[in-house]
Amino acid sequence: MKIALLGYGKMGKAIETIALQRGHTIVIKTSRDTNYNIKEADVAIDFSVPAAAFNNISNCINNQVPVISGTTGWLDKYDDIVSLCEKQKGAFIYASNFSLGVNIFFELNETLAKMMAKLKDYKLDIEEIHHTQKLDAPSGTAITLAEGIIKNNTKYQDWQLDTAPDNSIPIIAKRIPEVPGTHVIRYTSPIDTITIEHEAHNREGFALGAVIAAEWLVGKTGVFTMKDVLNIG
Repeated sequence: MKIALLGYGKMGKAIETIALQRGHTIVIKTSRDTNYNIKEADVAIDFSVPAAAFNNISNCINNQVPVISGTTGWLDKYDDIVSLCEKQKGAFIYASNFSLGVNIFFELNETLAKMMAKLKDYKLDIEEIHHTQKLDAPSGTAITLAEGIIKNNTKYQDWQLDTAPDNSIPIIAKRIPEVPGTHVIRYTSPIDTITIEHEAHNREGFALGAVIAAEWLVGKTGVFTMKDVLNIG
């Protein structure tokens, strides 16, 4: 399979390593250069920057190249991409986190949220810890976790960074050198605390999940999620 890497930072390099190990060929590697022919690729993997993601994804869809994106910070235009994908009969997956373990964690989070919905004595918070080079806060993964809770617990209406009123979920974002990514869901009452946690040991999990998603997407039409890739939920 011929892969285009749209964004060639640390994640792009990690994806390249996994893709080559799985027998694929990298035909495009780009960070800022737009002078390439996306049609050379069987599938594209976008881990670029918010300012570039929408154009990267649109270019792929307009040229009938399946594309997955793990770039955060551009989702105000997500519905536009969905419409374009439907119009062009393209193939697209967005995930805030492609790690297979994190996507299992998303399901655990939603199940726990349903169980906690009627237990009013528990206060909830989300904590996310990432390396100091991560530009956005909170992480896209933390936002996905918060949205999963809101969908399953009517007590919470939205999320806010650091502190929040009772009907909002506080997300505490910490930046520490050399931390690939840790996410903690914590329910605390006067008598006990219930915690679930996912800790990434390195970037390989994110890279492997992205390559698996790209492999799965080839030959399909539509807008999908990692739930479709993993057949869960």
